[in-house]
Amino acid sequence: MSGYLDMELLRFTTAGSVDDGKSTLIGRLLYDSKAIFADQLEALEQASKRRGEEYVNLALLTDGLRAEREQGITIDVAYRYFATPKRKFIIADTPGHIQYTRNMVTGASTANLALILVDARNGVVEQTIRHAYIASLLGIPHIVFCINKMDLVDYAQSRFDEICSQIEAISSKLDVRDVWYVPISALKGDNVVERSEKMHWYNGPTLMHILENVHIAGDINHTDARFPVQYIIRPYSDTYHDYRGYAGRIAGGVFKKGDAVVVLPSGLESVIKSIDVFNGSVEEAYAPQSVSVQLEDDIDISRGDMLVKPDSLPLVSKELDIMLCWLNERPMNVGAKYHLRHTTADARCMISDVVFKVDINTLDELTGEKQLKMNEIARVRIKTTRPLAYDAYKKNRITGSLVLIEEGTNETVGAGMIL
Repeated sequence: MSGYLDMELLRFTTAGSVDDGKSTLIGRLLYDSKAIFADQLEALEQASKRRGEEYVNLALLTDGLRAEREQGITIDVAYRYFATPKRKFIIADTPGHIQYTRNMVTGASTANLALILVDARNGVVEQTIRHAYIASLLGIPHIVFCINKMDLVDYAQSRFDEICSQIEAISSKLDVRDVWYVPISALKGDNVVERSEKMHWYNGPTLMHILENVHIAGDINHTDARFPVQYIIRPYSDTYHDYRGYAGRIAGGVFKKGDAVVVLPSGLESVIKSIDVFNGSVEEAYAPQSVSVQLEDDIDISRGDMLVKPDSLPLVSKELDIMLCWLNERPMNVGAKYHLRHTTADARCMISDVVFKVDINTLDELTGEKQLKMNEIARVRIKTTRPLAYDAYKKNRITGSLVLIEEGTNETVGAGMIL
């Protein structure tokens, strides 16, 4: 069992236009990697028969909402878990419609890899551009373009090459470092888990091979040490009478016993006395471990402060430039005030300016607009009531992201990536 627990976890998200076959692809991955139970398969066969379909509809595995099954579309983010002998996986199946951009942002925010489906008959469409842009905006390090439904274009290499050139034209504008192209048929299973007999011309890896072997250890920033304090541990017991530990999850870098640290935003300095985990002490800890840190000095530290090392300080400011995706039906206006949550820190903030809005279908920058409606993305300036210690989102996805919360309703209304 411990072997299973120690396995590396890959989180990936799927995106694509309506009817590109995202749910079928996930169903195929689960089916061909033997990750579904016999009773699930039986229920699937019966449901497919009832719908008068001549083959087992694997899409029904992920489309869990009744409305999704009736309309044959994906509405909400569906998470699925499965494992192979090499890795554990969490899949976020996100909707393709423009009105669900926010759902894609939610599902993709923690992903290591994005699968973007392209229908081989239609090639690159607006939604392909939009999903590639969102994946790049969210800093997803690895993107796999799955050219699906190759069976409907007679498995033609010329069509695959044409679509790859269309995608390369877009991805040159985006900030993505690792891109793959795989010709597949999710319905027939070509190049998903098993190699395709029909596409001898393709000598790259299957989709499952990429998922099992893509290098993700380098996706976490292990250079810049960041430790947002979540909780102060004071047991008040005879055994641990003087214990004062700062608990939280390391957001970047490595901390060792004896390291000099700076507490932000106060700037006070100390040295790490011990690093404790649930079953004792360790000499060093690294992201994304959860630990409790004791310092040599009694200094004033509370939730929302951040421990960092003096040789790699983050930025500290009350004014931030962010890329903001608006998640709420009520639009955002310049001058509006919100509650802000960044790592473990809370503050109030005001929207001071909308620099430009992104036309998500053409990637053009639209200036002069001061309102943001649901599912829209813009570059926005905010002012906060307390200084925040942060990094650019590109450098660290945890210390570089924040959410805006409406104070009256407590709803999360915006997701921001710090520039």
